[in-house]
Amino acid sequence: MSTLYIDADACPVKAEAERVATRHKWRMFVVSNGGLRPSQNPLVENVIVDAGADVADMWIAERCGPGDVVVTGDIPLAAKCIEAGARVLRHNGERFTEANIGQQLAMRDLMADLRAANPLGMQGGGKAFSKADRSRFLDALEREIRAAKG
Repeated sequence: MSTLYIDADACPVKAEAERVATRHKWRMFVVSNGGLRPSQNPLVENVIVDAGADVADMWIAERCGPGDVVVTGDIPLAAKCIEAGARVLRHNGERFTEANIGQQLAMRDLMADLRAANPLGMQGGGKAFSKADRSRFLDALEREIRAAKG
């Protein structure tokens, strides 16, 4: 049976993902370092991992595979999940694929180098999460689950 994995720390679409997973009767793992209110949905399991860098990511990467869908904003985790055969989405509905993950990793590394070289010059976060992002995510998750079902 296919599974939906949510990299839940800082994930703005947990409730939306739960609705889609429930509609398709998919099991869903919400993986975090804690601090999240558990769902009462029997298809949803909260997984609290030990604190530490990338512990939640490792938990997901070790379990996902073909036919599964992973929701994450973490590019290295996305790469591991794609390698394992899973379908991977960002929170805004953008899809990570074998064709674009290399470029995504390179851009991530470049931005990290630029921030390290000039820590005062690159302040602030990205754009705010919008209703359009949420809508794109819902559409993309529905497509990915249908595609994973075959």
